[in-house]
Amino acid sequence: MILFPAIDLKDGQCVRLKLGDMEQATVYNPDPGAQAKAFEDQGFEWLHVVDLNGAFAGTSVNGAAVDAILSATRNPVQLGGGIRTLDHIESWLSRGLARVILGTVAVRDPALVIEACRKFPGRVAVGIDAKGGKVAVEGWAEASELGIVELARKFEGAGVAAIIYTDIDRDGILAGINWASTLELAEAVSIPVIASGGLASIEDVRRMLQPDARKLAGAISGRALYDGRIDPTEALTLIKAFRDKEMAQ
Repeated sequence: MILFPAIDLKDGQCVRLKLGDMEQATVYNPDPGAQAKAFEDQGFEWLHVVDLNGAFAGTSVNGAAVDAILSATRNPVQLGGGIRTLDHIESWLSRGLARVILGTVAVRDPALVIEACRKFPGRVAVGIDAKGGKVAVEGWAEASELGIVELARKFEGAGVAAIIYTDIDRDGILAGINWASTLELAEAVSIPVIASGGLASIEDVRRMLQPDARKLAGAISGRALYDGRIDPTEALTLIKAFRDKEMAQ
């Protein structure tokens, strides 16, 4: 079980959006590298990064900021946003990313995702972003008719490292994780699922440590960490105790 702190990049800065709206962006740190180091110093083990401009543009835009993050932290980093080709994937992985997250291309070209998993085992995740129960693409700007579980099942057995599932209707508004939908997805596939969108408080961290959520690989937290609604030490202490208990059983 991992708690992933999030760095969302817009115009080279760390921001958080409200409901996926680029016009509702709050800048939390103009220095992404410094923010990455701060998260590492707080004890986090992974980092979740999204190139927001890239997600809309369809190609990586905040490359310099991502490079600054990779230089500043020893933690493994996963990156999504605008990664749409095998060349993009290979380029990013060669620059030091632990894994890439494929979203829009997972809908448009599932075969490319499967090929990427074959070429880069363990280093490809799929991002499933949903609005009203349907998968959204192009930086959440377009809705598809594809269901969440329907898309996820396309990648069973392909070697996808994880599915990052975001409920856009809850993202950035501290409404709490959509546990029903998230756990339904986790039960429907064997691929590890990471919850995203709306993690609001330490109670959400406790919730993801309950027995029915054991299939989850973790959750992503953004605004609640930046706003101080979740204390990193308290959250990570809870997770460590959970892990220790699991190992002792």
